[in-house]
Formats: sequence, structure tokens, C-alpha cells
Amino acid sequence: MSNSSRRDLFWLAALLGLLVCVGLLRPLLPIDETRYASVAWEMWTRGDLLVPFRNGEPYAHKPPLLFWLMHAGWALFGVNDWWPRLISPLFAAGTLWVCHRLAWLLWPDRPEVARMAPFVLLASFLYTYFASALMFDAMIAFFAALGWLGLVQAWKSGGGLSGFLLLTVAMGGALFAKGPVALVHLLPPALLAPWWMREQRPPWRRWYLGVLLAVLGGAALILAWAVPAAIAGGEAYRHAIFWGQTANRMVDSFAHRAPWWFYLAYLPLMLAPWLLWPRWWLGLHCGLLAESGFRFALLGTLFCLVFFSLVSGKRWHYLLPQFVLFALLASRALCGSRAPRLSMWVPGLGVTALGIGAMVAAPRLAARLGGLDDASALTWGGAVAAASGLSLLLLRPSEASADVRRIATATLIGVAALLAAGDVAMREPYDVSVVGAKLAQYQREGRPVAIEGDYHGQWHLAGRLTQPLPELPAKEVPAWLAQHPQGRVVYTLRKAESPPAGTIVEYERRYRGERLLILAAP
Repeated sequence: MSNSSRRDLFWLAALLGLLVCVGLLRPLLPIDETRYASVAWEMWTRGDLLVPFRNGEPYAHKPPLLFWLMHAGWALFGVNDWWPRLISPLFAAGTLWVCHRLAWLLWPDRPEVARMAPFVLLASFLYTYFASALMFDAMIAFFAALGWLGLVQAWKSGGGLSGFLLLTVAMGGALFAKGPVALVHLLPPALLAPWWMREQRPPWRRWYLGVLLAVLGGAALILAWAVPAAIAGGEAYRHAIFWGQTANRMVDSFAHRAPWWFYLAYLPLMLAPWLLWPRWWLGLHCGLLAESGFRFALLGTLFCLVFFSLVSGKRWHYLLPQFVLFALLASRALCGSRAPRLSMWVPGLGVTALGIGAMVAAPRLAARLGGLDDASALTWGGAVAAASGLSLLLLRPSEASADVRRIATATLIGVAALLAAGDVAMREPYDVSVVGAKLAQYQREGRPVAIEGDYHGQWHLAGRLTQPLPELPAKEVPAWLAQHPQGRVVYTLRKAESPPAGTIVEYERRYRGERLLILAAP
């Protein structure tokens, strides 16, 4: 390994380590992170590795890989809430390596692409956040990138077996990570290979046979779990994992609906600070379309952008795997690009504006995050971000790889400061440990405990709860307490509301911008 490679590796490790430290400062955030942790906890307490459960019911929304990985860490270190927060950073680290390897294979005569691509990927705003979040997206990004690496290896070897074996493993891993959406990321480059392969084309019969066997192999891996899980989980669970969730999300999403232009509108923010950086745009030219590597990355990016724009349900992180391909496109365009005189001003002003915006909006953000009166943490976080952006304005443009490292470093320091400030602001109103401990005490005392509204598992891991919590409509809370005089109800008090008549408030605290009450019978 050369000195420059060792330096880049150390630099990337330091930047990723900064995000890990920030992630460990905060509690698991409701409702997504605590929901997934509670599913893993219920599987753990039931001793059931086959069917995920949430609040006593089979949970069909996600495959089990994330829950199994939490179990693996708990088996080694005991049940805790810090191990789950390390899973995404570990996958992010793997994705950075795969991104580097992909760039090296696609452009072996341009090693600077492989040097820049991991920095572009890690410092993209959206990827920066999800690299430390307890969600499924860092996993699917890793397995998608691993599948693309398998395709490129198969191409380079003339349809060799090793590349398709890697694609099979990646296909199975992606299906276990997030379900059939894996096919949307991996199949288009495989099926449309004649368009992006400009040289060294393999025998097409061998190529498509390898792709077919990889798909069948990945399907066999997921079916080895899905079939026995469907039998054990019952008819409703069986229908959900084999059809309901995928079809509903694609055709008529039951949640997260958004117009078709949603991603186009937010791409500048999702891909900040890179998308609007003039330097890589100036490096784009028609000659790049003659390169197989550029066509490969462009095809995967545009296909998924169009596909997910047409699907009814939309979330920013659905496109996270495509950030790997964007990093390849941008890094290739940067090779040999000229540096405009004010090249560092666009990313510098972008990060500065983000920091200043956080400072100006700090009081409103504090109120929205948790009804806080003190916005000093957000103000200081915005100040650090603004200072990081301003530092870029003082730098003269240099070679592309050096500028990419500078921008990535300033961006990650600024984003980490904002995330840390958000962690401080959200710790008290988003912390579920106190309520979880109270509910655990009630269950130990034999008191029935219920929750008003929908329960997403916020307190199950925090309180190590072993019993499900019945869900009650608000109007039924007084009657339930009358029937269970020793019982307690967790009740969320919205603005301009009062506790229901016929109850008394035993405990009250701030919770996600509202008031959380524990109600008892008079």
C-alpha cells in the first residue's frame, strides 16, 4: 500500500469515526430506531430467530437480517443499545471499500478515481446521516455495491464464475436486508449489459445464464428463511411477506406518498455539497459516454431515479445505494477537470449557509424538536458548521483529489457538529429510558399497562419489557382504567388538549414536542 493510500485510509477512518462518536452520544431515536430495536428485543426474549415480532404480533415490514445482527452483538456483549448503533457504520465502512474497489476495476488507468470516490460518497449529506442511523439503508447500499462489484468482476473475467458468485451473495444479502427492492438496484445493470459494455464483451449466453443463476441463488437464500417463517407466522404474515408489503408500496403506498418530482426537488440537498459543485460539471463531456464504467454508473443511477420517482411511496433514503454510483460518476468527471478560480466557493458557501441557517432557526428548531427553551446547543453547532464552510473559502483550488478531501473534511465536521447539537437538543425529550423503566416496574408489580394510540415499540428495549402493551383509542382510556383500577396508560397529550376526564396524571414529561402522561384511575 502506497503512502497516499495509507493516508486516505486513515483520513476516511477518522471521518467515519467522527460520525460514530456523534451517533453514540444520542439515545436510539423514536420511532424508527426504537421500533427496530424493539423487534430484535422481542425476538430475543421469545427465543425466536424465525419470525420478527413487534408488540406481540408478527412484524412483516422488514426481513430479519438487521435483527439477527443485533442478536449477534448481544450474544457477544450482552443486551445493550450501543451495539445496534454500530451496525450501520460497519456496513458504511464496507461500502467505502467496495466503492474504492469498483472505481479501481472500472478505471484501472485512472487511480485517482478510486481515491476520490469514497470521500465523495461519505461526505454526501444524506449518506452522512444514514451511515450512523439504526436503519436498513446502509445495509442495502453495501449489498447493492457488492452486487455491482460482482457484475464488474464477471465482465472483466469474460463471464467468469467468481463474479456471479459474488453477485449471488450480494443478491441474497440485499433481499435479507430490505426485501425485493434489491432487484431494482441490481437487475438493470445486469440485464442491460450490452448497452454499457463497450469492450471486452463476454458471450451473452454465458452472461445471462450467470445472471439467472445469481437471481435464483439469491432467491433460494431468502426462501430458506421465508418459507418456514411464513408457515410459523400464519396466513396474514405469509401474505404480507410474499406479496402485500411489496405490492402496496409500489402501487399504492400506505405511507410516505409524495409527487413524482419529490426526488428531483431534493437532490441538491441530498447530494450536497457535490451536486452543485461546478468543478465536476465542467469535467463532463461527450467522450465519457464512450467509457463502459461511466455508462454502467449512469445507467444504475438514472434507472433507479426514474423508478422510485414513479413509485407512490417516497423517502429520501430509498435512493441511498445510488450514492455509490453518483460518487463514481462525479469522481470520474473530476479527473483532469480544470479548477475554476472560485471552485471552493460553492461548497464553502453551501456549508456556511447550512450553519448560519441552523443558528438563525435554532429557537424554532429547539421548539419543534422537543419544546426546548434553550437553543444554545443548536446555535453552537451551527457556528461550527459555518466556520467549517468559511474555511473552504480561504483555500485556493488545487488538484481534484486534494480539493475533494478538503471539501469532505469540512462538510463532515460541519454535519457532525449539527448532528451533535441535535443530539443534545433531543436527548431529554426523545429519551425513552425513564418511561421504559417505569413501565418495566409496573409489569414487575403485576399492574396492567396499556398505551393510547398506535405503539411502535419505543419502550420495549429501553425497559426490557417482556409483555405487549394493549393499544387503546383515546376515548376508551377512562373505561379501561375503570376496569383495571391498578392499571396505567401511556397517553400522548397534543396541543390544546387536556387529560381525559375520569383519570389522574401520575407522571408527565416532554416527548417529541408534545406531552407524555402516565394516567391512573382516580
